[in-house]
Amino acid sequence: MKPRLHLETPDGSRRIVLHTCCAPCSSAIIEALADNGIEPLIFYYNPNIYPRDEYLKRRDECSRYARSLGLEIIDGDYDHDSWRAGVAGLEQEPERGARCSVCFRMRLIRAAELAAGRGITLFATTLSSSRWKNQAQIAEEGRTAAALYPGTMFWDYNWRRGGLQERRSELIRQMNFYNQLYCGCEFSLGSRRDTPSDK
Repeated sequence: MKPRLHLETPDGSRRIVLHTCCAPCSSAIIEALADNGIEPLIFYYNPNIYPRDEYLKRRDECSRYARSLGLEIIDGDYDHDSWRAGVAGLEQEPERGARCSVCFRMRLIRAAELAAGRGITLFATTLSSSRWKNQAQIAEEGRTAAALYPGTMFWDYNWRRGGLQERRSELIRQMNFYNQLYCGCEFSLGSRRDTPSDK
């Protein structure tokens, strides 16, 4: 059942750039935005994902869902080598550590850049819907990205509330989404059995 969620953007925008990490994390958020008259421009930019086949599976599932709703999706392309260079020296960092901050920053800067280029003031990310992620850490990097592109704003919304988590599970079943077992990068593979606290 769809949650009866009333969403209002912080600046009254009716269109946003939504950085999307995967279909399972994104589906309920995208649906809720559309149901509230907010049109997301879906931006799939995740050069952290390893290996390439995994990247393609997640991208294709996001594209399939976007097409089912008649929404535009942009593939930010896969440049894992540049991502590896960006996190060099942080390979041994734990999940939610400094490597994740750099990774979030890289992706959200690109989302802010896209928003600015399209004349859209607001951008957000579905990353914060995941229990594997620290919302405050993501919000900090979102604000950093927005500061680089004056006129843009990062929407720091708690996408885990309002029935979205339950709807997420329903949509995974209904759409038969590929549901990955780890965050995405090769360094998260080793910790995929760990269950962090929900913050």
